[in-house]
Amino acid sequence: MDEGAGTGQEPAPADAALKGLCPRCGANTLFRSYLAFADRCRACGLDFSAFNVGDGPVVFLTLGIGTIVTILALILELAAEPPFWLHALLWIPLTLALVIVSLRYTKALLLALEYKNAAREGRLRRDT
Repeated sequence: MDEGAGTGQEPAPADAALKGLCPRCGANTLFRSYLAFADRCRACGLDFSAFNVGDGPVVFLTLGIGTIVTILALILELAAEPPFWLHALLWIPLTLALVIVSLRYTKALLLALEYKNAAREGRLRRDT
């Protein structure tokens, strides 16, 4: 598929997230760099900046991956008692890599789900 050519059908949110596809037309135009969204789709014109993905995924990924890495580090410590430098050499790069790699997918998934469900900011209804 060409970078600017979409399929004409809305991709599933998981497909859009994995492949960096526009949630409207399926063109490979969602990202302008590894983690930064493009301003809009070059194929269909969907304005990606209108979506509010924010930094929410970073917090949950860091906490979730941090928990997993901490458990693995404790298991290694109890089983082999390696020196501290080996822990630092293993777990710091692994944590950073897992967060950065998974952040692209989760940001794209949130944007695709927001598009699919037509999610918008909440508003208070005032009865007068």
